[in-house]
Amino acid sequence: MNRIVLLLGALVLFAPHALLPQASEQAKKENGSTKLRIEVTAGEKGEPVENASVYVRYQQDRLLLKDKKIEMNVKTNRDGTAKLPSLPRGKVLIQVIAQGWKTFGQWYELDQEEQTIKIKLQKPPRWY
Repeated sequence: MNRIVLLLGALVLFAPHALLPQASEQAKKENGSTKLRIEVTAGEKGEPVENASVYVRYQQDRLLLKDKKIEMNVKTNRDGTAKLPSLPRGKVLIQVIAQGWKTFGQWYELDQEEQTIKIKLQKPPRWY
């Protein structure tokens, strides 16, 4: 009887750990990461905006602690493109600030391995 209790106790303790690697691999496939490319244009002609500040904010889930909010800041190149190498899939907030243009901000859903988001900036409102 004691052996059965010990065997069941050991099974309860070690069985979840045997399934853990499979669960983590499945979570990686589902969650994964995204290579994000952001193209910023402006005006009626859709000209690329150089040196615009692009802020990307997302939430990193953690098991034991509170979820952590992470922000990345990049600048666009001459082609108006900003590249972010690896972001977790899910909701991200993208904000773009460029001199002479209206500030842009919008939530996007990242759900692919590589994703391109095109943003067109508008003229700022005219003050009288």
